[in-house]
Amino acid sequence: MVKIVVVGSYIVDLMSRTPHMPKPGETVLGGPFQMGPGGKGGNQAVAAARQGAQVTMVTKVGNDLFGEDAIRNFKQESIQTTYITKDEKEATGAALIAVDQHSENMIVVSLGACGKLTKEDVQQASEAFREADMILVQLETSIEAIQATIELANELTKPVVLNPAPYQKVDAATLSKVTFITPNETEASLLTGISVHDEKTAQAAAIKLYNAGISNVIITLGKKGCYVYDGNNQGRLIEGFAIDAVDSTGAGDAFNGGFSTFIASGMSIDEAVRKANAVAALSVTKVGTSVAMPTNEEVETFLETGF
Repeated sequence: MVKIVVVGSYIVDLMSRTPHMPKPGETVLGGPFQMGPGGKGGNQAVAAARQGAQVTMVTKVGNDLFGEDAIRNFKQESIQTTYITKDEKEATGAALIAVDQHSENMIVVSLGACGKLTKEDVQQASEAFREADMILVQLETSIEAIQATIELANELTKPVVLNPAPYQKVDAATLSKVTFITPNETEASLLTGISVHDEKTAQAAAIKLYNAGISNVIITLGKKGCYVYDGNNQGRLIEGFAIDAVDSTGAGDAFNGGFSTFIASGMSIDEAVRKANAVAALSVTKVGTSVAMPTNEEVETFLETGF
């Protein structure tokens, strides 16, 4: 079984449907309301676990009811919780999510405890790092923890997938130690200064990131799929899957959890991206984030039958 360490955020999702996104000063009657486990780190951990990985989660929660729920939810997904610590001062992170009738979303995130994850918290998980086949990290926690994660993985010669979301500035030396980077169009634009909006501009951004020392660049382009560049050719577009979306929240997390599992299991980058595209596609057919992550059986059936 593939072993993955996920270092990142745990955030409670507080989601409501809305007929339209509110304008400044406007109150909109929405519903229904749904509360559930989330955060990019938590979502990606669940996505990887449901694709068959043995996952260890490294994060920080508050000493509150949401923190207790976090640990209980991870255990229900068979995710190792040894390195989840509790902060006595900060509350567990929370996200306020509005999803409109077109399945587009707006999110306000309060990181809370997971934003206080430290270098020491990461280093305490060094044994899990040593046993891991892949390290997966995002930017939804402290830069200190992100840098410590990449440094420790580098010391132990472990491959790293960095999902640079939500965008924060990371120094060039740290980025050069990343094995796979998976920005979306917005994040790729911020990382490179190139406005990414189609395959041609994705290629230019991917080459710039590759030349900065990142050996595998995967730019996610929503329904269009992913642009992949690994230096072996001019890059290529791995097409996505046409599917009716109910809630697009968490699709990127589904992709990253799936991709990390598949690439660590020995798939080629193109095979891993294609299957991860299927994980992402299925995730948007359900409401919610972690709860919407498909199982490996569902993904295999979808790839075989299209349903």
